[in-house]
Amino acid sequence: MKTLHDPKHLFHTGSSIADAERIILMIHGRGASAESILTLAQEFNVVDAAFIAPQAANHTWYPYSFMRPTKENQPWLDSALSSLKTITDDLLSQGKRHEQIVLLGFSQGACLATEFAARNAARWGGVIGFSGGLIGDQINPGTYSGDFAGTPVFLGCSDNDFHIPESRVHETAKQLESRGASVETVIYPDMGHTIVMDEILKAQKIIDRAG
Repeated sequence: MKTLHDPKHLFHTGSSIADAERIILMIHGRGASAESILTLAQEFNVVDAAFIAPQAANHTWYPYSFMRPTKENQPWLDSALSSLKTITDDLLSQGKRHEQIVLLGFSQGACLATEFAARNAARWGGVIGFSGGLIGDQINPGTYSGDFAGTPVFLGCSDNDFHIPESRVHETAKQLESRGASVETVIYPDMGHTIVMDEILKAQKIIDRAG
């Protein structure tokens, strides 16, 4: 498969990966950038943490809505998932444990984070999905594998998000729970497509426990 996204195109803030007790892998949304999602790190009160963010080619991980048939978003989606696998495998090869790695994404990045987690379930430090859900016009559990073994997951979304149907958020929670995740889902009235402080506080609790 031709590489569309470069897993080596990483941005980083906070502690060095070698010294970090926890790694927060932050995945940006459509039209955004690794640098923009990294500004979210300022909202968290955490020490001994490395925040890393990959950059999508042309600022998008895949071209169409996450609710479209998966084949329509290929080969970009497979390239995006492969990039995350390369990044996490590299962290593990450096001696980090799954429990030290938190997957965090917003919007398209949240969709990618939850999809990657479902396909690579393990005892991650956490999975945080701000306004996103599993990818595809239909959820296909046959593509998911592994056991979350109690991984804490937070899914937050508006009840009227133009991009993310509330039903898909609940379907995502159900699928992750079926593989052993401990999921907290919060639907915020009239929040819109953004991140609010309550979500930051809930994510903070997950990050604090990682490691």
